[in-house]
Amino acid sequence: MPDAFVVGSGPNGLAAAIVLARAGLSVRVLEAADSVGGGARSAELTLPGFVHDVCSAIHPLGVASPFLRTLPLAEHGLEWVESPAALAHPFDDGTAVLIARSPVAAAPTLGDDETRWRLLFATLVRDADALLEDALAPAHIPAHPLALARFGARAALPATALARLAFRGDRARGVFAGLAAHSMLRLERPPSGAFGLVLGLLGHAVGWPFPRGGSQRLSDALASYLRSLGGEIETGRRVESLAELGDTRPVLLDVTPRGLLELAGDRLPPRYRQRLQRYRYGPGVFKLDWALDGPIPWRAEDCTRAATVHLGATLGEIAASDRASVGGEIAERPYVLLAQQSLFDPTRAPAERHTAWAYCHVPNGSSVDMTERIELQVERFAPGFRERILARSALGPAELERHNPNYVGGDINGGAAILSQLFTRPVAQLSPYTTPLSGVFLCSASTPPGGGVHGMCGYHAAQAALRFLR
Repeated sequence: MPDAFVVGSGPNGLAAAIVLARAGLSVRVLEAADSVGGGARSAELTLPGFVHDVCSAIHPLGVASPFLRTLPLAEHGLEWVESPAALAHPFDDGTAVLIARSPVAAAPTLGDDETRWRLLFATLVRDADALLEDALAPAHIPAHPLALARFGARAALPATALARLAFRGDRARGVFAGLAAHSMLRLERPPSGAFGLVLGLLGHAVGWPFPRGGSQRLSDALASYLRSLGGEIETGRRVESLAELGDTRPVLLDVTPRGLLELAGDRLPPRYRQRLQRYRYGPGVFKLDWALDGPIPWRAEDCTRAATVHLGATLGEIAASDRASVGGEIAERPYVLLAQQSLFDPTRAPAERHTAWAYCHVPNGSSVDMTERIELQVERFAPGFRERILARSALGPAELERHNPNYVGGDINGGAAILSQLFTRPVAQLSPYTTPLSGVFLCSASTPPGGGVHGMCGYHAAQAALRFLR
């Protein structure tokens, strides 16, 4: 038997296993699927030769993560691809705003708001390493209190209030709304503004890169490094109960509260079970992948310079879209996140062919087919797009949850990022990674710092497990 088990091989599970293995423990990762990766997998979802990311696609936190960036993943096959601009945000007049790496050249098409944008992000970019160290951690005494205070003064505002306070024009407000909408929160509520600031500073500080060959390459590199440390990975091994793991401790679970309830059953104290049952999941997503016979014909040529494109021009439109999904309604004009990796990574498609990836937010567990609405949004900014579709794959919340049980109701963030669950997920206690069961820890995105491909939930959970062993 190994010294430790990790159940689930998403980036957090693999990160946790790596921390334990580096500490000298023998570790075995058990994964129900046939391949490692969790939310960071790739597959031929449409036609042979077209490589699509099944869930996560663009990974600014993958290169900015205080833990992942310390690992020798390039030696294990990982190569990052960065487009000339981190993000494009088109408007109905045929123009687009580009978010560039340098805050000095951040957004040259913002007019009078260009200076205001630079002032907002220049200090954040300078403090990026310090901010990420404190932000990507559970509640603690800050290591960099001044940097965190400068960030917090703005981050405490809802995205709509911050956008209107910081900018004068609709273009800058719309771009900021697109950043903040990654939170999957009402943009009129905090901490949506914090998400916009963090994603903006990442775009300027490290870009929004992605792995050459697909997100699976990141997971495979993590798995390869783990094996080089002596770790074991067993795929196709579904764990139905903690009893299957015997007395081995520690056990780290890359599962959501629902998964913990299923694995532990009546072994959990009733009060803790009730708190887990009250855990709130956020909106789901409806995702499309396309095989295309050519690049997307954007009206704004600048959109061809960015791997990521946000569709939903104005603050009002984007806020209405997320207000609908949080409120259990369907937006007729949904905010769409689109990735076009094949423009910069020819390994994604056959010669002269392309792929595209997109999703919109929907109510948790929604069964509404959003294909038409999403494609109309793309067509709005890229007339003739539909004529280039060779094949499509559609994954709604139920299909995404079948692919990855951690996506409860299609929630790809492991739980709503509301204030009451920001640093205390899944329950409020001194260590969010521990459970009432001795030696059993949670290491999923349902623990701080939450969703995103950064491995920090796994890192912090593994540190808690090592303290348990001392």
